[in-house]
Amino acid sequence: MEAVRPSAVTPSKSKWVRTLSKVLHLHAAPAGIVPDDGVQKVKPKETEEWDDSKTAKRLSQKFDRLHDEEELEKMVAVEALIAKIFATVSATKAGYAQLQHSQSPYDADGIQAADRLIVTELKKLSELKQCFVKKQYDPSPERALALAEIQEQKSLAKTFEILGKKLESQLRLKESEIIFLREKLDESNKQNRLLEKRLNQSGQLSMLDNLHQSGLSPSHFITVLRQTVKSIRSFVRPMIDEMKSAGWDINAAANSIERGVVYWKADDICFAFESFICREMFKAFHIPYFSLLGNSVPEGKKHPQVFFQRFMELKSMKVKEYLAAKPKSTFAKFCRTKYLQVVHPKMESSFFSNMSIRDMVGSYQFPDTNFFTLFAEMAKRVWLLHCLAFAFEPEASIFQISKGCRFSEVYMESVSEEAFISSDISLESQPRVAFTVIPGFRLGKTVIQCQVYLSILKNKVTC
Repeated sequence: MEAVRPSAVTPSKSKWVRTLSKVLHLHAAPAGIVPDDGVQKVKPKETEEWDDSKTAKRLSQKFDRLHDEEELEKMVAVEALIAKIFATVSATKAGYAQLQHSQSPYDADGIQAADRLIVTELKKLSELKQCFVKKQYDPSPERALALAEIQEQKSLAKTFEILGKKLESQLRLKESEIIFLREKLDESNKQNRLLEKRLNQSGQLSMLDNLHQSGLSPSHFITVLRQTVKSIRSFVRPMIDEMKSAGWDINAAANSIERGVVYWKADDICFAFESFICREMFKAFHIPYFSLLGNSVPEGKKHPQVFFQRFMELKSMKVKEYLAAKPKSTFAKFCRTKYLQVVHPKMESSFFSNMSIRDMVGSYQFPDTNFFTLFAEMAKRVWLLHCLAFAFEPEASIFQISKGCRFSEVYMESVSEEAFISSDISLESQPRVAFTVIPGFRLGKTVIQCQVYLSILKNKVTC
């Protein structure tokens, strides 16, 4: 038996209109006006057709309005269903986020709760799919739409809350890693300081163990000078750190040492402090024993052999042991005098909140603090260099460059390479010597360059 097509049974819109028009027309015919003579008047055919057309038009408009309202209700119902789907997906995501969060650290109850939530929401998604397929929409779409929006916002809030907890956990983990790495850094710095301390104590001076005065050469002097410069910088770095910790204005302090200097880099300011330390430590370097014995030094103590013996004696000993064994020696006097000159009372007071080290050094008692140990190592190197300088015949002489002089590669070495690579330098504005950092020396015909800091000076001095 052949199936009947729906289109053959269901009338179209136009057929409905014509049928309804005929029914209404048949009902309207008996309602015609009957004249007094009893004869019913019949409307003309044209008027009848016009009434049918007008009625059909009104019915068509009503049908269109009904159709539009049905489409609108259907669209709102579909939107409500879609909103439910999104709300369910958001709840599923929140459950999955909770599941991940409960795994680390492990939380069995949290994992089970999140698992149940995910399963429930997946079942809801399956039900919503069936509703869409079967076109079973919510009878109150506006209310369903509002409830879905509320549920989605709650799920998003829960997701963000879990994400916040996860970020807080990661933050705590990173903070723990930072603390661990800082501890490792501190340990590494301590080991580096110990190694640096050992190097400063022995350094490359062990190669001079079998040295004889007759075999002295400028290379030996250069070796000791390099170790001296290293010890000076090993003292200056912690001194600047102590000044910063004590709240000193480093720029103002550097400007009080060398005024009006324009530095190429901010870190170059340390050269001003190195210049100050060298100026104080090498003051009276050209006078035997730094003039500690006055002008009446016996000729026997001025002999190069005596200075060489003093050099070999102190070189092989640790500075603490030497000061403890000979607290009233000339070297001990040198340490005492230079410490009182280099370390200002206000500086020591700001560093250690007292001046106990100064009082001890002033009475020839040498403390076992890290700060004084670094100073004593530096003083030892300068004293060894002084003894070796007077062990030569003729003795080595010291020199420095005046401010504003032109740079000369014969006598100078720049501590900052930026002075030569700046693109703004012209012939008239070539950098000049701002100050001497490390002094230079002459050994016979050998010139050991001094280290200078070059800068663009406002008020040039011809040199």
